Amino acid sequence: MLFTQTAYIGIDLTGRKAFTYAALNADLELLALSDGDLEDLLTFIGGQASAFVAVNAPAKPNQGRVRALLEAESLTTSKSPLRGAEMRLAEYELRRCGIKVAATPSRPELCPAWMRSGFALYEKLAGLGFVSYPAEEASHQMLETHPQAAFIVMTEGKLLPLSALEGRLQRQTILYGEGLQIRDPMSFFEEITRHRMRQGILPLEQIYASSQLNALLAAYTAYLAAEMPKEISALGDENEGKVYLPVSKLKSTY
Repeated sequence: MLFTQTAYIGIDLTGRKAFTYAALNADLELLALSDGDLEDLLTFIGGQASAFVAVNAPAKPNQGRVRALLEAESLTTSKSPLRGAEMRLAEYELRRCGIKVAATPSRPELCPAWMRSGFALYEKLAGLGFVSYPAEEASHQMLETHPQAAFIVMTEGKLLPLSALEGRLQRQTILYGEGLQIRDPMSFFEEITRHRMRQGILPLEQIYASSQLNALLAAYTAYLAAEMPKEISALGDENEGKVYLPVSKLKSTY
């Protein structure tokens, strides 16, 4: 099925299956929220007449930008040029802001499976005609984001753990507050009664799964990149892959 409107798609690689994906339209209405393998995902994306896709995975291995930076610093300091060098510049910049993120090795075979799946996905998207963001007037663009880092900057560092129910509620509240037409997280509390609490019956179906929240955040980032580019920030180096976050300005530390 071919969709004629622009879809803003977010993809997370840590779901129950290989991929969890969410799609929004220009009114931030939910077009899709599903799990699937690579074939399922590409079939959905391939049916879009126009799409901006944000992926929660590195675009490529590190190209030695951080190593070169640290080696340059070592010429004027006593720091070891090798310490903390095995990562991309975007990851280095996030860590300097106090945001812990995984480091991307320089060789694909040293990368974990989910990163290698991400590399394969970007290649498949390129095969479908997607180009790296920003590309003026291109109808199919792809970019990298990092939902954990994005939620941290959106809460100014006051983010609760994703593994906890309250962390998922917080993230869903953030997304709902940004205008995404998703389930209202407050309905979770409206359905709790004294009897249900005694029985241990909670309306957990009202709260999205972790991978779904990540995919929704990525989709929202894709929407901002396309429709409100001044409302996003970019970190990193073009040759290694930039990371885009849904805030107009980053603090020095979180």
